[in-house]
Amino acid sequence: MTELRHSVRALLVDEEDRLLLYHFLIDGPRRVWAAPGGGIEAGESNLEALRRELREETGVNPPGEPRHVWHQEVVAAGHIPGYDGVVNDYYLIRTAAFAPPADHPEEDIQGFRWWPLPEIQTYEGPDLFSPRGLSTLFPPLLSAPPSSPLALGL
Repeated sequence: MTELRHSVRALLVDEEDRLLLYHFLIDGPRRVWAAPGGGIEAGESNLEALRRELREETGVNPPGEPRHVWHQEVVAAGHIPGYDGVVNDYYLIRTAAFAPPADHPEEDIQGFRWWPLPEIQTYEGPDLFSPRGLSTLFPPLLSAPPSSPLALGL
């Protein structure tokens, strides 16, 4: 039986169309820039988990109904420690820029940054972005978010 970790992620986009990403240290030297969010707890809906994760990680309580824009399933042993893979559901939320709380040692969060699209597209550093195709997936969200979630790969 395949055991997948079910998570929700918030694509927080500010008034300058910058995307908030957290810098995670994962399994030693790997560093990944990813949207804030986390696991869905027993009995929670996706939106309940999203609101809880955002309060915990950013201090933000998203208004209204965030738009569900991406659904990602990655089945790969070792992708997430203790699981056979992950299911991530991404929600688009427009917000004013803010500085999230800096202290998240239990989450392996090393910092945050509001990323302008051109800098995501031209980044040549050693870190990864999650999802991997973020530089091409993000631009359509700024002009025409999908009416139903797009299926993503890795």
